[in-house]
Amino acid sequence: MTDLDTHYPLTAEQIAEFRRDGFIKLKHVLAPETLAHFGAEITRLTIELNTEQRPLEERSTYDKAFLQVMNLWEQSPLVGRFVMGQRLGRIATELLEVAGVRLYHDQSLYKEPGGGITPAHADQHYWPLASDRTITAWIPLQAVPVQMGPLGFYARSQSVEFGRDLGISDESEDRISANMARHGFEFASSAFDLGEVSFHLGWTFHKAGANTSDRPRSVMTIIYMDAAMRLAPALNAVQANDRDQWCPGAREGEAIDTRKNPVVWCRG
Repeated sequence: MTDLDTHYPLTAEQIAEFRRDGFIKLKHVLAPETLAHFGAEITRLTIELNTEQRPLEERSTYDKAFLQVMNLWEQSPLVGRFVMGQRLGRIATELLEVAGVRLYHDQSLYKEPGGGITPAHADQHYWPLASDRTITAWIPLQAVPVQMGPLGFYARSQSVEFGRDLGISDESEDRISANMARHGFEFASSAFDLGEVSFHLGWTFHKAGANTSDRPRSVMTIIYMDAAMRLAPALNAVQANDRDQWCPGAREGEAIDTRKNPVVWCRG
């Protein structure tokens, strides 16, 4: 699976597009064979380790959106090999325009057949991090047609402060979507080809549709941060929980250099 570590060349135009729009979709990032090999283990662990047993009709909007399990890299050497891949880490570094990136955490997202929408939100609402140099790689483990609920992004929304205090909920869907429409932010949503990967900033607003197909939508995400990222004071209970789970031992105002936050890629 050599494509985990080989260089994926980005153009200056692609980096500028990401800087402007707060997201980008890149084709042919990982080979089908690579996704099949690692995806089988990611999906197996997600189903095995997730604790949601209620039928869909008994769940909240958030819980209908997907089954999720974090830090699978700690559960399986095979998944660890995938998460620490140099190819994705280098793309993240170059898009963020920083010297290197370290892992914040990984997160699998398994949207069941019949699973609901993923409401509009910005990821960094949950993160006690001192700068906006954060990026999520959204890696479908199969092609994602529109019927399966591909991720979509509000282009250029990364500087919008309205909605940053809202977690994923019915309220965030209604209020953020209305605000984006009111101010004319384009919502960019389309199918993902097999091997296509998106990258978005922590403050870029995004959402996904329901899975109306008869197949699950299995996705792996890897959240990277600037290798020099410092821990910020937690602004809410959710950020305090994230601090304790994903940055154990890190101290406010200092670089987040813990056993759970290894450097994935750094410029030579």
